Amino acid sequence: MRQTLMNTILLLVISIPAFTRQIVTPGVSSELSKYRRAEISNIRYQLDFQIPAIKTEPIPATETIYCNLTTNAQPLQIDFKQNADHIQALTVNGKTVTPKLENEHLVIAPAYLHKGSNTINLQFTAGDASLNRNAEYLYALFVPDRARTVFPCFDQPDLKARFALTLRVPTGWKVLANGKLKDSAINGAQTIYNFIDSDLLPTYLFSFTAGKYTRAGKQIGQYNAEFLYRETDPGTNVDSIFQAHDNALRFLETWTGIRYPFQKVGFAAIPDFQFGGMEHPGEVQYKAMSLFLKEPTKDQLIGRIGLISHETAHMWFGDLVTMQWFNDVWMKEVFANFMADKVVEQLMGSETFNLQFLTDHYPSAYGVDRTPGANPIRQQLDNLQDAGSMYGNIIYHKAPIMMRQMELLMGKDNFRKGIQEYLKKYAYNNATWNDLVQILAKYSKYDLPGWNKVWVNQPGRPVFDYTISYKGDKIDKLNITQSPEAGAARIWPQTFAITLVYADSIHSIPVNMNTAGMQLKAATGLTKPLFILFNSDGIGYGLFPADKLMLEQIFSQKSAVSRASAYVNIYENVLSGRYMTPAELLALLTKGVAIEKEETNLRLLTSYIGSLYWTFTRPAERAAFAFQLEEALWNAIATQTQPNNKKVLFRAYQNVYVSEVAGKRMYEIWKQQQPPAGIKLADEDYTALALTIALKNDTAVTVITQQRDRMKDADKKARLDFLVPSLSPDVSVRDSFFNSLTDRKNRAKEAWVIIALGYLHHPLRQSTSYKYLPQSLELVEEIQRTGDIFFPQSWLSATFGSYQTKAAWQVVQQFLEKHPSYNPRLKAKIQQATDNLYRAQKLGGG
Repeated sequence: MRQTLMNTILLLVISIPAFTRQIVTPGVSSELSKYRRAEISNIRYQLDFQIPAIKTEPIPATETIYCNLTTNAQPLQIDFKQNADHIQALTVNGKTVTPKLENEHLVIAPAYLHKGSNTINLQFTAGDASLNRNAEYLYALFVPDRARTVFPCFDQPDLKARFALTLRVPTGWKVLANGKLKDSAINGAQTIYNFIDSDLLPTYLFSFTAGKYTRAGKQIGQYNAEFLYRETDPGTNVDSIFQAHDNALRFLETWTGIRYPFQKVGFAAIPDFQFGGMEHPGEVQYKAMSLFLKEPTKDQLIGRIGLISHETAHMWFGDLVTMQWFNDVWMKEVFANFMADKVVEQLMGSETFNLQFLTDHYPSAYGVDRTPGANPIRQQLDNLQDAGSMYGNIIYHKAPIMMRQMELLMGKDNFRKGIQEYLKKYAYNNATWNDLVQILAKYSKYDLPGWNKVWVNQPGRPVFDYTISYKGDKIDKLNITQSPEAGAARIWPQTFAITLVYADSIHSIPVNMNTAGMQLKAATGLTKPLFILFNSDGIGYGLFPADKLMLEQIFSQKSAVSRASAYVNIYENVLSGRYMTPAELLALLTKGVAIEKEETNLRLLTSYIGSLYWTFTRPAERAAFAFQLEEALWNAIATQTQPNNKKVLFRAYQNVYVSEVAGKRMYEIWKQQQPPAGIKLADEDYTALALTIALKNDTAVTVITQQRDRMKDADKKARLDFLVPSLSPDVSVRDSFFNSLTDRKNRAKEAWVIIALGYLHHPLRQSTSYKYLPQSLELVEEIQRTGDIFFPQSWLSATFGSYQTKAAWQVVQQFLEKHPSYNPRLKAKIQQATDNLYRAQKLGGG
């Protein structure tokens, strides 16, 4: 025992010099973060930014960093990803110091540091890439490690600090930040805003926005909530947005047992924001078009409730209790999605919740988990500069499914008690997934660590199968098995239901499966059914059997959830090469557009139809089927009675039409602004229609110019101007546009870029866009370094998402062969984004 202890001490002694030799590496390494977490405390930033009216002018800034050090034996590394000329002056504890910038760090020698309190003063020019500067507004977006690109800081999630902010902005601009406004003063063409200290925050949650906004305010609980937006025609949306925040806050305060944990409620609607939203306390940022809905469908309204509830849930999950390191970034996202779903359930009812949960999460999770690039929910992270590549549909969609299974396993009351204890224990601090599992284990009799291993720490999904035998017209034995779709043998403990369908009734049987195989004894003795519907409650995760007899009656099942589960399952089976060809499934689902009456299911059906039509059907077969599909959709628009259903079908028709007759029909609708009876189209709908017309008819490019003349919103006009070259009938113009994207500044509006790529690489344009594929792959590493967290995946998906040819697949294969040591996370993103292309080869689509 003594020898073991001495060996441990020796190893610790040996390991210390590895850091004390002051190897300064780019980014924020795991080793640096652990060292600083042990050495630095009581951090406070005092920041002063002078924002000029002209966006190309530099932003002068000053900063004071206050912090305590347990020792001054080692140099202090402060993260700052800029050149040395950005720092004009530096004093440390009253002494002038020559700045030393090394590998993205401002390094301060021990001689200038004190054990205990330290004060570091800087005069510098702020980096502005992550300040997202526009002509009339800007917004700070620092997740996951971008604060260090703007100002010197300790840019890691477990070094929380208070931020005292001063903004000097052009007079007439409005501002919003994490802290409450202390005071303001007008000084000629400049207005100075001083904010009180923020609550304890990690650097990625520090934020502000300033610009020519409209301000609205409303009482939410005990808070005077603030809302900044630029929308020129808000309609009734502003009140609805405040109400959605109020509903989410009330629910979350009740569910968690903790009052809203920050000093203020505030949010801003940002035109063409990179994400749906970002959860900065007191200054939540949203994509404007997700909040300001015109002629919305039910799904859009539910989507807005979910988005607002997601960002509000982050106030507790991620902001109050923050992950210790970004390998656990999924924790904040899973709870935000999971709690948002609970808000939807409370407001919309259990049936809507179950259907929305299924259609929102399962297709997106399967879209990654079935690929060779599938990643586990919890991933390893060695350096924060790679944290952005951890985001994706596994975090946002598989993780909520996992959490729901855990809640079912533990029971809702025990699960909630465990979460409440976790939030109270780690409030205003940091925690790991293992910290949470230890607490939840106290409220569960199940082996949570073992459960966690397969669900959280490993990728992939199970494939279920069954055997059934009969005695006469009665079931003798019904056996169910599960095995991994890929990888090592393992089981996914989970619950789901199967339903035996009879001519005049159904019989559902709950399944609690925690083994590789089991006999479903509850089925023994039951009358032989017409067919069996597996995972009929839509809760189970994996690839389930699809009884062939079910397919003829897939649209007649009474339960909307059961129908949705069947749609998802048969689509996934077809992509796995089972039961039907893509063309056969396309024909089947086309029959359903006139039968399916549930809007959410209709959206799912039409999404699958679009995917099968453009990606998994050969061009010759597509051309042969086009008229039948167009007619089915157009007739269904007439026969469906609900306006929202009609609108969903109209969008599907807009997506797939190729015939001259359909083209003339859509042009007249756009020109006269007279949609089919029962459908209301907003300005955004007509803009999207104009873009589609230009895409599908090279002689109709003037529709974009005319549509622009109809528009009043300057931000929306700017977006349209950006997109025009991507739709040009002139190939050389499209070539020039694509080449312009190699320059980072032309990728600044990432949401615009993704839309443009979708048009450039549309199946109707692929004969001329195929040549962009090699360079698109070569740009991915740079895009990962310079873009925001979702941009690499979105870039890849928008580029490769609808290709099906062998030549396109060879481009991918050749690229990966050429780069055998390619960044593993980015390689996985490529494999995920090109999975449909890969499957199209196997299924004969190429």
